[in-house]
Amino acid sequence: MMTLKQFLSGLDTIPVTTSWYLADISEAKGKQELYKRQSPQRLKSLKEHALIESAVSSNRIEGVEVEKKRIGTIIFGKSLLHDRSEEEVRGYREALNLIHETGGKLTITEDTCKKLHRLTRGEIWDAGKYKEKDSDIIEKRQDGTSSIRFRTVPAGKTSLYMKELIDSWQECISEAKVPPLIALAAFNLDFLCIHPFRDGNGRVSRLLMLLQCYHLDIEVGRYISLERLIEQNKERYYETLRLSSEGWHEGKHAPWHYINFVCFILKSAYKEFEERLGSLPQPRGEKTAMIHDAVRSFPGNFSVADVQG
Repeated sequence: MMTLKQFLSGLDTIPVTTSWYLADISEAKGKQELYKRQSPQRLKSLKEHALIESAVSSNRIEGVEVEKKRIGTIIFGKSLLHDRSEEEVRGYREALNLIHETGGKLTITEDTCKKLHRLTRGEIWDAGKYKEKDSDIIEKRQDGTSSIRFRTVPAGKTSLYMKELIDSWQECISEAKVPPLIALAAFNLDFLCIHPFRDGNGRVSRLLMLLQCYHLDIEVGRYISLERLIEQNKERYYETLRLSSEGWHEGKHAPWHYINFVCFILKSAYKEFEERLGSLPQPRGEKTAMIHDAVRSFPGNFSVADVQG
């Protein structure tokens, strides 16, 4: 049973830790517009860095790496690529551009999921297509042995489960039955458990997370790489995913481990965003006088944007 579907049938309580995260993220989101007005040049630099870090980190989490000296050319250039790894990194860049340019206008649909997958997988034969065969998540041990860590949704049921997941997301958002951030994290967990594609599910899940953030007016992913933060906390990422996926098929799983992780990533992103831009200016001393002088100079009515600009 999917997490979102379960929450829609009744979300009685929210763990205290999750509530703290929601409050902190809400507060940071409230300052978002003020910080965005601080320094256009610094914001431009942050956006460029985030684009590079996101494309490289999200692929590196999946074991796809490129030469450091080639990163700039791959991300921003138009020259021929050397191999599939470079193709996948540039494809991820193109997917990021699509999301950043369209923001909340790009809806969450099966076609969107397939399009993001197609962009990130390049010319491979099944890019943009759901898996044709069952593909479980295999855990490889240091001694060379392996075992099935999680049985994903069978290939024959993938489309049905994806439709239910997206319908549940739309219901959560339109009817406000589940706090939006919790719905976002639960969607991400369910997507990873469904595992709709043969390969590349992790990358698509992170792109969907970024896209859904835009739907919730959370724009920090434009300036701070969520993928890089996930990579820096990769052990915790996999551990919380493991804990929250156990019993998922039976609806007996504990989703809050992973939900809290997603909230932690967003809170960390906002914290870094504020640190990178510096403290908001406080109206004290000379700055207060400057603001008062500016207000007095406005002819007629003025807006908050006039003061902040």
